[in-house]
Amino acid sequence: MAKSITRIYSRYSRDAAALLGALIREARNERKLTAQELADRAGISRSLLQRIEKCNLKCELGVVFEVATIVGIKLFEADESALTKYLSQTREKLALLPKSVRKNSKTVYDDF
Repeated sequence: MAKSITRIYSRYSRDAAALLGALIREARNERKLTAQELADRAGISRSLLQRIEKCNLKCELGVVFEVATIVGIKLFEADESALTKYLSQTREKLALLPKSVRKNSKTVYDDF
């Protein structure tokens, strides 16, 4: 069996996950959804939803975002069209950068 990796997360990351988990739980309760109903809508298990709400940082990011979207939590201040525009601008910038960065492994001696 593979040994699990112990990760240390910054306080900011832990606080952000705790806030998002609390917002998801609050929105679920406001909509009067049970944990099982929300898990079924998201296509996940109830235990995964509980881990998301308890701010487990090992949960998959896409699943957390999908659950937040289902209960109506805005992840970013921008509306969908502004988010799409920003994403396309970012992709254009990334297209100009090299695909990978490597350090030179050979030192060039050009002293003749």
